[in-house]
Amino acid sequence: MQFFIKTVKPFLGFCILALAATSLLNGCQSSNPQSYQPINIDGSSTVYPITKTAADRFNETQSVPVEVTVGFSGTGGGFRKFCAGETEVNNASRPISLSEMEACKQAKVSYIELPIAFDAITVVINPQNNWLQNITIDELRKIWQPEAQQKITRWNQIRSSWPNAPLKLYGPGTDSGTYDYFTEAVTGSAGSSRSDYIASEDDRLLEQQVSSDVNSLGYFGLAYYEQNKDELKALSVDSGQGPVFPSRETVEKSEYQPLARPLFIYINLTAAQNNPAMREFVYYFLEQAPGIAEEVGYVPLPEEAYHINEVTYNQGEVGTVFEGQSQFGLSISELMRKQAKY
Repeated sequence: MQFFIKTVKPFLGFCILALAATSLLNGCQSSNPQSYQPINIDGSSTVYPITKTAADRFNETQSVPVEVTVGFSGTGGGFRKFCAGETEVNNASRPISLSEMEACKQAKVSYIELPIAFDAITVVINPQNNWLQNITIDELRKIWQPEAQQKITRWNQIRSSWPNAPLKLYGPGTDSGTYDYFTEAVTGSAGSSRSDYIASEDDRLLEQQVSSDVNSLGYFGLAYYEQNKDELKALSVDSGQGPVFPSRETVEKSEYQPLARPLFIYINLTAAQNNPAMREFVYYFLEQAPGIAEEVGYVPLPEEAYHINEVTYNQGEVGTVFEGQSQFGLSISELMRKQAKY
């Protein structure tokens, strides 16, 4: 199966060849601010801090402010809007799925996939918990698998040396890419999880819940832990090679597995071709992404990766190199090799 379609020549100034069996697109508009159109962005709450910062700073560079709306409804919720043509950019904490690819195809929405950072899904507890420092993937599976629902409700049921205390769970909702990735990495199947936990698409709410509940355990992106280190305690995760703490260093060394993953933005090709503000915003985003990613608490990609993104974007190369599924154990260098296949 062919999972992406490659253009045969670049579109200078974003004047491009038609892609994915569409007819030749209209010529590019000028970059006159009067022709700028609003930019609607939705999707992953994990990617939200990067995109929101980029959008705010982009407007600081404009003589005429651009209406850039950045929301979050989860990766899946965002893709439903994106593939329906309701948004121009989708933030995603996992690659586009097969069903989402089909939805975009049916709606004739061509998209450019741009990885912008690496993340470490971080398992967190309340800082008053002074008896727990690390947890194994097998123990996480025991906690989160569907069979645990209404059965694994106390800490000592997971490890007998842990206290006989209530286990309170917090995590992303089912529209979240973090939920999809975590459940597939831990339980073996995307979306295969117990449902008797407090769920939210807003990572800030999850952070607040865990920081106020001494018996809590939750998970979300590294940035929300980095921004709230005084209120949270991160656990080292043991996947069989010993406990590894989530950090930039362990992600870059490919040691924090299987919970390290790339983060993406998906760009509506037609919107980029028709809206000068959109074209300029994405170029600005790619230029600023390394610094912003590090600033908000994620792991920036090597400079070469962003250059590959610029080429991919400039040439209007649409589709995905992930074949509709997450890939575990992926390193930054392997991600770059996938990018270079375009």
